Amino acid sequence: MPSPQVQAPSPVCSLFERQQRGEPQLYTLALMADVLALPPAALRHWLRVGLLVPVRRGDGVAWFDYPQLVAGRQLGRFLAAGLSLREIDSSVTAFTRPGSPPPLDRLLPDGRRLYLHRDGRLIGPGGQLHLSFDTLDRLADGPSSLPFTRSAVPTDDTAESAADGTDEISELLALAADLEAAGEYAEATEALRAVLQAAGPTAEVSFALAEVLSSLGELSAARERYYAAIELDTDHLEARAGLGRVLAALGDPLLALAALEGVIAREPAYPDAHFHAAVVLRSLGRRAEAERRLRTFLAIAPESPWAERARGWLAGG
Repeated sequence: MPSPQVQAPSPVCSLFERQQRGEPQLYTLALMADVLALPPAALRHWLRVGLLVPVRRGDGVAWFDYPQLVAGRQLGRFLAAGLSLREIDSSVTAFTRPGSPPPLDRLLPDGRRLYLHRDGRLIGPGGQLHLSFDTLDRLADGPSSLPFTRSAVPTDDTAESAADGTDEISELLALAADLEAAGEYAEATEALRAVLQAAGPTAEVSFALAEVLSSLGELSAARERYYAAIELDTDHLEARAGLGRVLAALGDPLLALAALEGVIAREPAYPDAHFHAAVVLRSLGRRAEAERRLRTFLAIAPESPWAERARGWLAGG
């Protein structure tokens, strides 16, 4: 954690400068999930295993640029085709050369596997030629013609794979992400609790459990898990922002605002915190302060899916 006496350029100013130079905005994981209509659990999983690489990371916040947004969309196609996160991991790894980025734009799903599209042919992980008329029919329009929707439910053998004794914690984390991505929140909480029991508490797993509990509507339990994540890592700004959202939903707007303002003080360019702070300020009737937060949010993340709502509020909506 840097000393508070050290003066550094404001992240907000650096974002403004990038926009003036015509460079694309950076996305937090939450904004990226909304832009791509993908479960945040899937993006966190790909971040953990290295399939998504942030351009900047600090205080528990990962920042992604446009190429990583494209990579997330390509990975989302595989999820939409019904592959589990672990199936995607193993297939992409099989086609990735050491030191090179994965060829996501040339991979196509067929059944429960991925194949490399090269010279009009589909190549399997072992180099064998694969013939599938259903998949080949879609090559005329390119890989991007594949459907892009939310994930299918994981396969029945997911739990068996998680218990095979090979890197049990990683398997359980992948299982939890698969279940959360499929909307199976209660089952995902059990997988995450199993990780906590097996490996002890960590900030990341406590945060992941808080997110699932929040999705499940168990806000009081989510609040406690956010607190646990912060106790384990006081610099975990995503957990602090999540705590602010949950406190607001539980009817504690002043505590929620304090949590969100604390995030903004540490990371002035964190757009999610500005937006949710504006929501709380509006609920408190502090419209002028809310408008300042909304304008800052729009300056940082003008392409956010939340931007239309923010502009509507500024217009008097």
